[in-house]
Amino acid sequence: MTLELRRGAIILAVLSQLTKEHYGYSLRERLSARGLPVPEGTLYPLLRRLESLELLTSDWRVVAGRPRRYYRTSHAGKQLLKAMETEWRVLVEVLNGLLEAK
Repeated sequence: MTLELRRGAIILAVLSQLTKEHYGYSLRERLSARGLPVPEGTLYPLLRRLESLELLTSDWRVVAGRPRRYYRTSHAGKQLLKAMETEWRVLVEVLNGLLEAK
């Protein structure tokens, strides 16, 4: 069950960090540095899925001799992020109240 809770939170976290473009490894490092380590086997399929849903856009670039795919939120991704952020804040408030009242 904790995996299900984490799965939704990772989507929100990824969308929130891709308002500025990142390649996969830099995104993993950023999330990990902020307390949310995400395995490669979770992150890369998620990035591809979000892109297939047109929530992300990407392009390939060669930086320091290495090809890297840079991702960023699309217009639809930004709209979803805003909706998810609002819903997250409401849920956190409600759940905090429920957990305190147990």
